[in-house]
Amino acid sequence: MLYITNIFIMSVVLVVVAMPAYAEPYTELWPLLKIEYFGDKTIREDADDLLVLEAPKRAEDAAIVPITIKSLVPQTADKYIKNIHIIIDSNPEPYSANFTLSANLALIDISTRMRVDRYTYVRAIAEMNDGSLHMVSRFVKASGGCSAPPSKDAESALARLGKMQIRMRKPIIGKLVTAQVIISHPNFSGLQFDQITRGYFPEYRVTKIDIAYNDEILISVETGISVSEDPSIRFTFTPAEPGILKVDVTDSKNQQFSHTKEI
Repeated sequence: MLYITNIFIMSVVLVVVAMPAYAEPYTELWPLLKIEYFGDKTIREDADDLLVLEAPKRAEDAAIVPITIKSLVPQTADKYIKNIHIIIDSNPEPYSANFTLSANLALIDISTRMRVDRYTYVRAIAEMNDGSLHMVSRFVKASGGCSAPPSKDAESALARLGKMQIRMRKPIIGKLVTAQVIISHPNFSGLQFDQITRGYFPEYRVTKIDIAYNDEILISVETGISVSEDPSIRFTFTPAEPGILKVDVTDSKNQQFSHTKEI
């Protein structure tokens, strides 16, 4: 379940990390966010033996910051990562995405693009099938990603609404293959200013992405406003037999879109 909750920070003591005068200050919010989203559960931090989180130290474009999450141990029926929670501490809605994963993915190698609003930690928290939680984090220097203007005008973006691509090299049955899903959607965050109307684009975004092979869900993603315009997910899987790779998408107006690729 994707938790999106307003965080009231006035009643807590905040720690500001000292940075050079030219840098944007970072406010330490993680202790509060941990309680908000995970309660009193124990989270093993610095879980670099389980996960790798790749993110740029300084983003070239705060509205499309690439992140990649990789597992260092194979998924098995007995021990597997069932969820990966993405938290971007200083974003307006820190809980940014929840990836629900199949044990049949073998190794996790997932990339996507996020909006980053301020200098902040980006966190990937793996929830194992036994309920244990393991975290890796990276500090990213970026500013204004959630309010950055759309790259396309609204009319052009809406004209391509729901169109999808599934990209991959020619797959071989029984071999690991990398696939990328790209969804045309403006993914308005609700914080972007419209120069024409002098108001804000209303929030309108993808809320769920299901990726299945032969009707078995491989990845199900619940997404918040931090996911970039034209959402993209790159992942690896092994097609054990010929079949259909299918992507189902739902947005915040409850519109649904589908796309398939035969393998």
